[in-house]
Amino acid sequence: MLRENIQAETVTAMKAKDKDRTAALRLIGAKIKDRDIELRTADKKPEDDELVTDVLLKMAKQRRESIEMYEDGGRQELADKEKSELAVIEEFLPKQMSEEETRAAIAEIKTDLSAEGMKDMGRVMAELKSRHGATLDMSKASSLVKEALS
Repeated sequence: MLRENIQAETVTAMKAKDKDRTAALRLIGAKIKDRDIELRTADKKPEDDELVTDVLLKMAKQRRESIEMYEDGGRQELADKEKSELAVIEEFLPKQMSEEETRAAIAEIKTDLSAEGMKDMGRVMAELKSRHGATLDMSKASSLVKEALS
């Protein structure tokens, strides 16, 4: 479903002669194909939408890191290019949880697992990822889990 939406948007962008959007969508398509090739020999293949979402999350994370590095280095034109790619990538991702929603999810998991200290962080993070992985920025969640467990 998600894969077909991306392909349809690529065709639409090409017909509209939107070069930047077309390039970003083709990049997404290429990354998805790369993952398909990696998984050819895998025993267990994830569901298609799950695979595409995982690829998109990784791409978004890479773009955010690049934007930060380019802005720190004074390369605003490159940061702007990354921002435009990130905007296209985020169109296909599920809506991300707010900080309040993330804190509530962490509190719920902490209660469910009877987690009390930092020794339980791995368990809490694993459960958080399994329940909310696609809608959560795990790097931000990590600091919130540390805060909740300390």
